[in-house]
Order: sequence, then C-alpha cells, then structure tokens
Amino acid sequence: MTPSSWYLPSHRLQPIDLDKQWPEVPVSNQNLTNTAVVIIGGGISGMCTAIDLLVNRKIKNFIILEKSGGFGGTWRDNKFPGCCCDVFSVLYSYSFAQNPQWSQLYPGQEEILEYLVDVAQKYGLYKYARFHTSVDAATWNEKTLKWETTVTVGGGKEAEFSSSHTISSDFLVAATGQLNKPKGLEVSGYEDYQGKIMHSARWDWSYDLKGKKIAIIGTGATTAQIAPEVAKLASQLTICQRTPAWVIPRHDAKIPSWKRLAYTYLPPLRWRGRAEAMDFRETFHSAVTKSESPYAELMRTLNYKLLHDQLPDRPDLWEKLTPQYHPGCKRTVISDDYYPTLARKNVKLETGRIERFTADGIKFVGRDSADRFDLIVLATGFETFSFLSPIRITGENGQPLEEIWANASHAYKGVTVPGLPNFGMLYGPNTNLSHNSLILVIEAQTRYISVLIEKVLHARRNGQSLALSPSEESTMTYWHGVQLALQKTSFSDPNCNSWWKRDDGIITNNWAGTAVDYQKNLSTIAWADYNSTGSASGDVEKLKERGVVTSIGRVREETRLSRTALGVFALGAAGLLLHGVLAIF
Repeated sequence: MTPSSWYLPSHRLQPIDLDKQWPEVPVSNQNLTNTAVVIIGGGISGMCTAIDLLVNRKIKNFIILEKSGGFGGTWRDNKFPGCCCDVFSVLYSYSFAQNPQWSQLYPGQEEILEYLVDVAQKYGLYKYARFHTSVDAATWNEKTLKWETTVTVGGGKEAEFSSSHTISSDFLVAATGQLNKPKGLEVSGYEDYQGKIMHSARWDWSYDLKGKKIAIIGTGATTAQIAPEVAKLASQLTICQRTPAWVIPRHDAKIPSWKRLAYTYLPPLRWRGRAEAMDFRETFHSAVTKSESPYAELMRTLNYKLLHDQLPDRPDLWEKLTPQYHPGCKRTVISDDYYPTLARKNVKLETGRIERFTADGIKFVGRDSADRFDLIVLATGFETFSFLSPIRITGENGQPLEEIWANASHAYKGVTVPGLPNFGMLYGPNTNLSHNSLILVIEAQTRYISVLIEKVLHARRNGQSLALSPSEESTMTYWHGVQLALQKTSFSDPNCNSWWKRDDGIITNNWAGTAVDYQKNLSTIAWADYNSTGSASGDVEKLKERGVVTSIGRVREETRLSRTALGVFALGAAGLLLHGVLAIF
C-alpha cells in the first residue's frame, strides 16, 4: 500500500448519468467548448477549487486548463536541487486530505508533487483536466453574460484535433498563482554569453554539474536550497549577492516511523500536531511584521548565533551576511546548511555589482577582467506584480485588466475584481503569507468563490442569468484599509526591496494579518458589496436591501484545548473505556 492510500478514500470513476441535471453532468464531446466553470491552473489552488465543486457543491460541469503536462503547479515547475518547502509538512496539505506519511519535518519537492498527484487521482480530477493547454485570453461577453476563453493546445495529437479554440463558461476562476512566470535578468551582454543559463524554475537535469564552474545569481530561499547541493559537485561555485537575507535554523529531521504510524491510525494525534504547528506559525507572525517585537528580536538573535556558530573562522563574511533591514522585509531564509556551504574552499561569496555578461562569464564592477563560468543559474524569482500576465483579460465595457489595474493590482478580499463579473482568483493581490502555510488561505478563498459560483449556476439552472462583481467603492475601501495596515509592517521597510513591494512602496502581494485573520475575513459574504446584472439580479438586490450577510464559516485548525485540558480529557476517556471493559467481565 502506498503512503497516499492512508489519507484519502478511494474513488471510482462512475459512468456519466444522463438523467442528472446540469451542472451535475460533466463536459462531454458534444459540449467541448461550453462549460459551467473554467479553472485556469492545475496547481494547489486549481485542484482545491475543483475538489470543492465536486465534493461540496456537487458540480461536475467544469474544466481545468493547465499549460503543463500534469497537476502540481509550482511544485511541478520547480525541480531544482534541494527544492523543498519552508512550511512544516504537517501543515502543508489540504485540511480535508491530510497526509500522515510525510518523511521529513519539511517536505521536499518530489514528495509534495507525489502527494498532489495522489490527491488528483483520488478525487478523479484527471477527467476534468486539459493539459498542454495554455490560455491566451479571456473576454467577458456582455450579451450572453459569459466568459469566452481562448486557448492554444500544445504540440502533439491534441493539437492535431484543434490547435486553438474558445470555451464559453458561466464563471471563470484564475488559479495561476503569483509565482509562475520566471523573472529574467536585465544586464548588458546577456545575449552574448555562450555558456549554459538556466532559471531555477526551469532546471535542466540533463546538464552535468560535476566539475563545472558555476555562478548563482541571487541570495534568497531558492539559492539557499540550491547552493549546498551544487557545491558538492561543482569545481567552483560563486554566489552573487546583492543584499543578504535573514537566515534562521531549519532543524529539519526525518519523521520516525512510529510517529507516521500514530498519525495514520490515530487521527486526533495528527490533528493536534497540525494545530500546534498552526499555533507556532501564527505566533511567528509578529517576527516578520513588527520590527520591534520580541519575536523579531529573537530572529535577530537566532541569525547572529547561527552566522557566528557556523562560520566561526570567517569574520570576513560576518558583515557581508548581516542584513541592514528589519526581519520580515524580505522573505526569511530557513536553512541549516547555507552558511556552512559558504565556508567550503570551492565556494565564493561575490558582493560586487554585475556590470555585464561576457561571452564566457560575468564582468563585475571594478574588475579588470571577467570571471569565467560554465553555468549561470538565475535564482532571480518571478514576475510578481502583473499576476495574470500574459493572459489578456477583458471585462465589462471592453476594459482590459491592465486598465483596471493601471495604478496597482487590487481585488476585493483578494479574490474578486471590479469590472470582471463572475470571476474569482486564488492567491491574488494582497493574499500572500510570509509566516504560515498558504494552503490555509487557498481553502478559505475556494469556499468563498464557490458560494458565488453556486449562486450564478443556480440562476442558470432556473433558466435565468446572473452576473456578480464587487463594487468599485467596496473594493477600494477594502484595498486602502489593507494598504494602510501594510505600511505599518516590516514589509514596508525602505531599506530593502522584495518581490512583494513595488518601487513606489505599494505592497501588492502580501496580507498584513495572520492566516486566521484572513480566514475570518473570507468567512462571510456581504451582498451589499456586490453589483449584479441579469434576469436573476432582483434576488441579489433583495439581499442587499435587507443587509443580508451569508455565513460561510472557516476551517479552524488552531488548537482549541490546552495540553493540560487535553490530558484530562484523554485520562477521562481512558477511564470510561476501562470501566466499560471491567463491566463486561
């Protein structure tokens, strides 16, 4: 039995029941280009949305469009050496499909991908997916109140059937995420370099690293994972640092078999372990948001101790590796082996600014000649401010999303956008966490969007039409409130740049509060904040007039009982069990 079989019930694919009413009937050959819901993206967000539609809403008339060849999203794209998650494994799974068989305290890329593939199989998501299908554009049709999504099918047999077509849907869900478009490097001579270049998110495993001279550009979490592995093979490794990162211990370890068995056969223990991990991560929030908090000071202490303990004989590196900005301003690096890698004889930390690329290497400012490299690794992150780019989204009145977001990317509660009716996005503007599991956010967003989807499809099932979008006023009031809160956090520290803060200081990616704060934020829908059109809009207007707020609830995963109370409960339960056994005899 595989590990995945422990945490999900088996699902058998059932034949299509033509007697079922729409939208319970899946898309078939006859309606290839018509569906109730289009989901763009087959990563954690897209999968979560699909599962919620299937299990909780009994909706099967949807399509998942994925440009790659399978499920997994960022964990399918990022396959670089040492790739792993910075969140505890016990927290890094869906609440409804928890994995008791993680092998490490922090899961690796391959194990996470295996988990996601298993989840997709168990819930039968493959029958709804169209792989190697990239979305070019999505346009709102104001006459039909539907989305028209144009796709291009990749090479191979599928492209021979139809290389491009347009899909009509009642609702459109963008689950493309924030980290899917690799960011290049704007430097003179980039095109002149004749060696090998690869981005961390497009790792070429066919390239032999052994004995090569390698440069890694970037010093974030990705470099901290790649460098220790590459250094074992390279003849020389140069790490090009622009600014140092806050690095704290990881303390990773294998999860013993007895604990995996306990988590498998005693789910309450797993739930408790997950809840305590949730509590710990939530308390860490102040470390990355409040520069003068005790936890931020603890991070400084941990970093100082780690730096000096792991590089005791390298005072020349201490100042270079000490950040001059508040903890949390950039993503914190959690690593046990990054600093020791810098102590290796074949590893060099380069803090000089890159002047240009040459045919065989990199010329640094102030140097007479260039350094030669066989391979240059770009650990330069992703294009994070444009979100849905390069997909062309066009909303009401033919207005492109670029115009809607002319000043800054924004969304009501991070999930819906003014001018884009019947549209929802996951991991959108101002929803990123830097202290806890993003899956907690994604599940909250999925539940919220599903309520909107259900209301739109209910209208169509009754022969009516309905289009919902947040009002400009409610959205901007919400956005300004979020920005005001963000400017009071360490994220806004002017002494550093990050992938979530623009040059003008506007923070487009992060959420200011805790994961629980965000879950509560999405636990209700205030219909007064939405505009509606269509023949069924009267029903929504009545809800607005009455001030109706629909409660969605949230998945509560933090601890409910103290360990003392839990112990008393366990002893009481054991006593009752013993009393029952004695009564039998």
